[in-house]
Amino acid sequence: MKKMRTSIGKGMNVIGLMSGTSADGVDAALVRISGQRDALKVTPLAFSALPYPRGLQPRIVSAAVEGSVAEICHLNAVLGEWFSRAALRVIAQAGLQPAHVHFIGSHGQTIHHLPTPRREYGLGRIRSTLQIAESAIIAERTGITTVANFRPRDMAVGGEGAPLAPYAHYMLLRDSRRSRLIVNLGGIGNVTYLPAGKGLDSVQAFDTGPGNMVLDGLMQHVSGGRLSMDRHGRLAGKGTVNLKLLNTMLAHPFLRKRPPKSTGREVFGGAFLARILTAAQGRIRPEDLLATASLYTAVSVGLARRWLSGPVEEVIVAGGGAHNRTVMADLAAVFDPIPIARLDDFGWDSRAFEAIAFALFAYQTMHGQCTNVPSVTGASSPVVLGHITPGHDRRP
Repeated sequence: MKKMRTSIGKGMNVIGLMSGTSADGVDAALVRISGQRDALKVTPLAFSALPYPRGLQPRIVSAAVEGSVAEICHLNAVLGEWFSRAALRVIAQAGLQPAHVHFIGSHGQTIHHLPTPRREYGLGRIRSTLQIAESAIIAERTGITTVANFRPRDMAVGGEGAPLAPYAHYMLLRDSRRSRLIVNLGGIGNVTYLPAGKGLDSVQAFDTGPGNMVLDGLMQHVSGGRLSMDRHGRLAGKGTVNLKLLNTMLAHPFLRKRPPKSTGREVFGGAFLARILTAAQGRIRPEDLLATASLYTAVSVGLARRWLSGPVEEVIVAGGGAHNRTVMADLAAVFDPIPIARLDDFGWDSRAFEAIAFALFAYQTMHGQCTNVPSVTGASSPVVLGHITPGHDRRP
């Protein structure tokens, strides 16, 4: 491996790149990481959110459901260029040069995720996942060694390849005295349970169902495509929950499935949205649809407690949903009297945390450390995650 670039100050400068199931842009976080194994210090340096250009999000969503091989092939290169721009942008925002950054960890953009195994051709139980945003392009445009394609290695040892963030939750948010439930609300919702004072093998985590995905889809529908989200939950906050529709939504079998479990747009995307709208029969006001979907998100998170092995003493909410006041109010009602806080209250930017997680993964991968959590994904063993694409030396 080529000689590492010289870092600015103590530790290594690492970028994490992330685009979630909402497919609305690339989050880029630049952090300084020092330490080794499970004794790491992570210091945020800069964060940037680079929205996708107009028209790209619907292409990605369409490709995830019914895209041609040609379209997915092309989008892989397009997103490689866009992720590269996001990385260079956050470097400039921090006042650094690419030569001052050691590694990039890129989650890419999930196009399809199939964690339920299939048996074919006598090859055993086959699981698959596909994230695009070509790492060779990122490494070439930035000159920085790039680690990407994190999920498949976990699946190769029998895991679901998701969720991965619980490793970062454990490393950065565990507490010796209070058992915490970390709730991440991106397009999909997931929880991580961190029992007080216990090790990584005690962590429990799994997807709970839709986070912002259904809310965003309903907002796009009721606005005729003019709006992509109900910002801060303002419209939902004016509505009344329709209990009949809520009970229909809560009957989804994913909510009753035991962990390990993960999900995505394949389960809670357009087809699920269509079923909601059919059940509503055009008789439910837009604000009531959104109010119902908001409570559905909160209740699906609350139901996760049935699978946890101990008490929850504190709930910390991260992701875009942490800024939705209606969802936060619904979560507070569902978990009452357990205190609820946003990740921002603990000194972390909730918008940036998932990107920070992939910076952490890249750092650990380059140091030969395993970052999957078998108790979470169902993998048979810990493994080092990711494919490494070397950069080139552009030291000043």
